[in-house]
Amino acid sequence: MLLRLDRIVRYFGGLCAVQAVDLSVSEGEILGLIGPNGAGKTTLFNLITGVYRPNSGRVFFAERDITRLGPADRCKQGIARTFQLIRPFPHLSVLDNVCVGCVYGREPVRSRRQAESEALTILDRVGLADRADQPAHSLTLVDRKRLELARALATHPRLLLLDELLSGLNPSEVLAALDLIRQIRAAGVTIIMVEHLVKAVFGISDRVVVLAFGQKIAEGDPAAVAADPHVIEAYLGKAQRVTHA
Repeated sequence: MLLRLDRIVRYFGGLCAVQAVDLSVSEGEILGLIGPNGAGKTTLFNLITGVYRPNSGRVFFAERDITRLGPADRCKQGIARTFQLIRPFPHLSVLDNVCVGCVYGREPVRSRRQAESEALTILDRVGLADRADQPAHSLTLVDRKRLELARALATHPRLLLLDELLSGLNPSEVLAALDLIRQIRAAGVTIIMVEHLVKAVFGISDRVVVLAFGQKIAEGDPAAVAADPHVIEAYLGKAQRVTHA
């Protein structure tokens, strides 16, 4: 088991944002994490990456208790993420943005030449090699999403958390992004993805977890979760059904 959350709880004042959530992710898996706004999905990502510490419960990664490690140390262990609100270094070039990840990740580079070489390889992988010298602020939304993904990949993650990577993309861009996610998994990276595009999540995930009001209300293969009446009522709507692709 690559990641395991053991009865994780997180309060903000009197609000319990995550309520005793157990979660496990196997190496090589794509896990979809869905739920309505305010369900606790991004909070859970912040607990996995060390932005927040749980009020109770523990986080294990590769059988090591990392509950007390901060984000930088968890990144060095092999946990990386993208953010829903994309914030590149706007006045740095696309290449230099990715080089930063090469320096501070699980396998830090030893020279600028090595960083640039690795960064260019990653940019080619996400389709941004021809924009390497452009300032990051000049990119379109879809290209900023690709840059966000490239920066995360530059840290050499074992576990990659994708927060609304597909948001704002048109249908053809969504299909291209899903194909890229499959390629990343095929290269040996385990993935947890939070998305509101439910059909996309159900089509790509090996397993789906559903949160509502900070609690896990369903877990299983996409077809079973899509048919779960609790999921339909709490998230999808009583009259809606998801077809598993």
